[in-house]
Formats: sequence, structure tokens, C-alpha cells
Amino acid sequence: MKTISIKERLPFSAREVWEVISDVERCDWVPAVENIKLDGDVRSFTMEGVGEVQEKIIKKDTESMVLQYSAIKTPSQVEHHLATISITEENEGCEFEWVSEISPDQFSEAIRSGMGISFQGLIKVLSS
Repeated sequence: MKTISIKERLPFSAREVWEVISDVERCDWVPAVENIKLDGDVRSFTMEGVGEVQEKIIKKDTESMVLQYSAIKTPSQVEHHLATISITEENEGCEFEWVSEISPDQFSEAIRSGMGISFQGLIKVLSS
């Protein structure tokens, strides 16, 4: 199993970032996704270059600003996926941390790339 992480200090308030991240149907910050359908705690979408994906929202805690989800259906043979995004208020901004566990290891570079592209998309959305 591989663990991939992004940890950055952002010049936006934690609430601003949480507003985007916590809306689990929002996809304007994820460049490879055009539409997300939510059914209970499962979100479904088509990701460009990947295919149909379903993710289970495990935790969405507004007070602690933590979102945790797991891919439960993918076109590839993913055995384990668990992602956690946490946002912490700091002076003049916030700390953004996104950690993903993935198995088998062969999918780690695709996850790393997708996280990086999405993180840049988040910055773009927050900056506009």
C-alpha cells in the first residue's frame, strides 16, 4: 500500500476552503470530472481517462473540517483506497492536507497526478 499526501498552507480562510471541499457534489475544482451524482453517502461520476467511479463518503465533519471518502467501484482493480482531506485554520490562511492510501501500488502515480491536478483546480476556484 502506498500513501500519497499534499500538505500546503493556503492564503484562504479554512471556511472558504471547507465550503468547496465539503460540497461533495461540487466538481468545478476537479478538472477531469464534469458531473457528480449523489445517492445517500455514495457519489458517482465519470473521470476522464479513468471511467466510472463510485466513492463512499465515510466522514464529513464540519466542526473539525475533515472529509474522508473511499473508492468503492472503479474500472481498475483497486483493492484499497482511502482519502482524507483536513483543513486547519491558521493566522492569515489555513493548512490543507490531503492524504490518500492506495493498493496495489501500481495505481499510486495515477492517484498522485489526480490529486495534484485537483489541488491546482481548487486553488484556481478559490482565487476567482
